[in-house]
Amino acid sequence: MFKETKLYSIFNNKCPKCHQGDFFVNKSPYSSDFIKMHDKCSNCGETFEKEVGFFYGAMYVSYGVNIALGIGLFLIMVLLLNLELLTYLFTFLGMAIVLFPLVMRLSRLIYINFFVKYDPSKK
Repeated sequence: MFKETKLYSIFNNKCPKCHQGDFFVNKSPYSSDFIKMHDKCSNCGETFEKEVGFFYGAMYVSYGVNIALGIGLFLIMVLLLNLELLTYLFTFLGMAIVLFPLVMRLSRLIYINFFVKYDPSKK
């Protein structure tokens, strides 16, 4: 994946400004403190929490990611595999619970990348 793109920052848990420092403290989204973030980037010093409540907007991104997962799962299970709707609902509920930490981290990274531009001079 190209290092200068926002996708690199999002999928590799990197600072959106320099793409060098880690965004979250732990690499694993399934650790006990999966949502704990660094205050600043260890490489460029970019502050991750822009203001109090900044990441409330990430809830909307999380909603969109879950809707996209739900529609994709619906298309596969109900339309392609002709499974029952109730089977789909329970599968989606289980998937949403299992993927919650991953989606939450992903939504924060997507949200901050809306507001912070990559700066190659910060390497």
